[in-house]
Amino acid sequence: MDDLAVFQFIVSNGIPMIPLFLFQGWLLSYFCGNFAERRLPISKGWNTSLVTVLYLLLRYMDWIWEPEDWVTGVLVHLVWIFVITTILVLGFFKAFLGISVFLIVTFVAISECSAMAAYTFLQLEIKLLNLWGWFLEQGYFRLKEFLTVVEVTGILGVTLYCILIGILMYVFLKKVIKGFREKDCEIHQTELMFLLTPGITGVLICLLLRTIMITVESAMPKLLFDTYPLLMPVVPAIMLLCMMSVCYGVKLFQDMTLLNRERNSRVILEKQIKSMQEHMTETERLYSGIRNIKHDMRNTLSIVMRLSAGNEGEENGELEAYLEGLNHTLDKLDFHYRTGNAVVDALLNMKYYEIQCEMPELNLDAEELVFPAGLVIQSYDYGVILGNALDNAIEACKRLSTQGLKEKLFIRLSAFQKGNQFFMEVANSFDGKILLKKDKEFPETHKEDKKLHGMGLYHIKSTVEKYYGAVEWSAADKVFTLTVMMQNERRNENEL
Repeated sequence: MDDLAVFQFIVSNGIPMIPLFLFQGWLLSYFCGNFAERRLPISKGWNTSLVTVLYLLLRYMDWIWEPEDWVTGVLVHLVWIFVITTILVLGFFKAFLGISVFLIVTFVAISECSAMAAYTFLQLEIKLLNLWGWFLEQGYFRLKEFLTVVEVTGILGVTLYCILIGILMYVFLKKVIKGFREKDCEIHQTELMFLLTPGITGVLICLLLRTIMITVESAMPKLLFDTYPLLMPVVPAIMLLCMMSVCYGVKLFQDMTLLNRERNSRVILEKQIKSMQEHMTETERLYSGIRNIKHDMRNTLSIVMRLSAGNEGEENGELEAYLEGLNHTLDKLDFHYRTGNAVVDALLNMKYYEIQCEMPELNLDAEELVFPAGLVIQSYDYGVILGNALDNAIEACKRLSTQGLKEKLFIRLSAFQKGNQFFMEVANSFDGKILLKKDKEFPETHKEDKKLHGMGLYHIKSTVEKYYGAVEWSAADKVFTLTVMMQNERRNENEL
């Protein structure tokens, strides 16, 4: 019984392939479901079942088809797998075109590389079947026993071969899912080519190996592994490296994406801090001038009111009323909030008048927001933290206001120092809806343009990390609470 005949016997025994194709169909649905939404208006279970069954039927058509020659069969097999995967991905899942192409190529690449890596296992089965043939020739087996042993060995071998393919596919597809954290972003052409290159390379290597798997020596077909036994360990090693390159390519792409986002976030934060520093200087100058003017005006008004009070008459009464009104107007120039920090006072008063214009029913409570003396935390860092936190809180209250729950709108600010730790807390009412995606630290913005919005909490985190700090958030009973902790010491630039 020559090696090629044994190989053809194993290939023809396709019953164990049915569970493999079912599992691969489920893997395809599971893999795509982590990147894209369902296209058909059916439940997740029905969607998975349809993909699994259709994948089985379409793949089994390829398995039972007998090609005219080996090379034609290899090419048709690869093209058919791409066609099947493309139909199922585009027909059942909705995503950006770049993501869809990535899903198709990656799934086919890992499927083919897993099959080629597990293919080496079949060579051990071939050696075992040849051993049974030798036993038959030596008379240790009768023909009926030989056929039974060969049948059982073939089924067990193909079964273990299918199990190994399934394990490899599951492990590496799981790694791709875990490594690809930004699944809802659009991929540009250069980024797509970077992601597809390892997968395409793996597919082409598989195509090459399958094409030359059967060679002809002395007019007799022979398996490549028999001609070059060294390939037995080399081929699975190459396949594993190809699948690892797909996973590490995804991880590298994600790291670069996060690095660019962090860099852009820091640029925005630096501009925000610079603008706040300029605003802080100008605000302090203006309020210093206002305080001087108020002091002079109060003295002048006091003198004029004493002089007018010494004379009797209706005109003096009108003058006194006018002066009282002018004095009341001066009182409005006082800060509505006094926390002990000029920048925070200016920010709170600015937000207060903004709220009074848009949502006068919103209660902004800052009575417990106190900044003790002796803190090394810089004023504009307070401004970045509170500015972003208040913007998020006001936006949440606006959404709640549109739902007719205006009497429940509130924002509470508090701060205290405990030892060397300084804590700030911002609590606000919201509609109870949190957009938190897997592997995300903070909730996402409700605004449509997520590239220009939704970075406030990350700016806060970047700022507090300068003081060995941390940011925590919680949501319960339609109250969102943001807590910031900072140490009363600043990191140096090298540590940052």
